[in-house]
Amino acid sequence: MKTLPDIEPATRSGAERFFASLDHGVRRVRPLRWFLLWPVWTRPGYWFATACVFVYGMVLPGRLRTKGGMHYFSGMPAWAFGRGGTTIGAIYLTRDNDADDVITHEAEHKEQWKRYGLWFIPLYIAAGNDPLTNRFEVGAGLELGGYVRRRRTATDGTSSR
Repeated sequence: MKTLPDIEPATRSGAERFFASLDHGVRRVRPLRWFLLWPVWTRPGYWFATACVFVYGMVLPGRLRTKGGMHYFSGMPAWAFGRGGTTIGAIYLTRDNDADDVITHEAEHKEQWKRYGLWFIPLYIAAGNDPLTNRFEVGAGLELGGYVRRRRTATDGTSSR
């Protein structure tokens, strides 16, 4: 898992402020943070989330696929996930947003789920709804996730706009 950047959203909703205050409190007490993020506690949450989303995906009219080691349901109804797709546990839900770069981005979210378990939910909420300032989205790669345009380098002969 990549290191998460230390960024904060400019504004937060009430729920985001609540979870951010909990996150900041736990960060101050290193032994508590270490204990809560111990894989003995987080891994079962990751497995539980994966099992729940697998059942969810099987019940809805999606098709289970695998690409680059990432399991995902494609063809899901638009209301069944957020933005262009959502990773929960080890499974990605989407309608048709399954380009290689996006799958790489979502694989990083899978690793985040593995590290944080069910704590990932309040931590993600605390990071804010704007993907440009959400440390989990930035850590997974904004360009890979399609949030910003890929910067072109001088070696590939194109400009960044």
